[in-house]
Amino acid sequence: MPLAVPYLTVVGGGTFFTAVVLSLNTVIRNTGNTRGPMLVGIGMNVIHIIGNFVFIYGALGFPEWGLYGVAWSTNISRIAAMLVLFYLFRGAFPVFIRLRDLKRIDVPILKEIARIGWPMSINAASWTFTQMIIFSLIAVMGTHELAARTYMNTIESFSFLCGWSIAMAVQIQIAHLYGAGRIEEAYKAAWKAFYAGVAVVMVNTLVMYLFGKPIIRLFTASPEIVQLCLVLLGMNLLLQPAKMVNMTFGNALTAAGDTRFIMRTGIFSLWVVSVGLTYWLGLALGWGLLGVYIAMIADEFLRGLLAVIRWKRKMWVPGRRPAVHQGVSGAG
Repeated sequence: MPLAVPYLTVVGGGTFFTAVVLSLNTVIRNTGNTRGPMLVGIGMNVIHIIGNFVFIYGALGFPEWGLYGVAWSTNISRIAAMLVLFYLFRGAFPVFIRLRDLKRIDVPILKEIARIGWPMSINAASWTFTQMIIFSLIAVMGTHELAARTYMNTIESFSFLCGWSIAMAVQIQIAHLYGAGRIEEAYKAAWKAFYAGVAVVMVNTLVMYLFGKPIIRLFTASPEIVQLCLVLLGMNLLLQPAKMVNMTFGNALTAAGDTRFIMRTGIFSLWVVSVGLTYWLGLALGWGLLGVYIAMIADEFLRGLLAVIRWKRKMWVPGRRPAVHQGVSGAG
């Protein structure tokens, strides 16, 4: 607690910068410029790493702040990224954005943004809270289980990172196609991205599984944790394809403005399937992390399956769901 409270206070105070960075990143990427935000992200991480070194160890005459210094390094790197992204944002459109343009408020567009955005925010908040609950349940299982899940969070990111990038790219593409009224092309784009994403994710996951032991030993020497992580890497052969289904078609529906469907299915599956099965299988039946991963797989498959059915039936097409403002909703 003495370490966590000052850290969260400083990082929490910089939430504004995080929100601006996320907003600018999204706007710039949706214009088709994905390289700019990527380079800014790399630069932000470099600044963060250097800042961590300086503030943790008191290098170059700076105070030795430890974890408190990491919090300030986080905020400094985000402020730097925000300034560069704002510069890119001003030149992201055919007409250069002037500072006085930021004073303009277009109420109809703000209403449309809110209509599409509020279900996404609720879904994101729901995911965050369920993850907190799941991690608290894992903590009850024991220190080995908590450590294994923490390590697996990092290891798994290498499996789905490329797949997530494909899902983000197709979301931008579908938003442009949908906004242009090219519905059939948008429909086919999701399937192409799905097939490519699953292939990439499966290869990455298989590599992680085959070289699992030396990879896990980079994090821990505990034989119990290593053995537990190896079992979980095997379960990722099911989890990662399921996650790819959910990411691809969830992002596709989001690009078409069908965010309320994502919210409804997300709330049900995250709380009932993910949290419910985690408690029942992991704690009540004593299956531990095996039960947690079964719950995760079931949640991803259910949300992905529902999104596929929705996409396949073209319920996101104007005229097949409640009316939306044409032209604006497909702007991404």
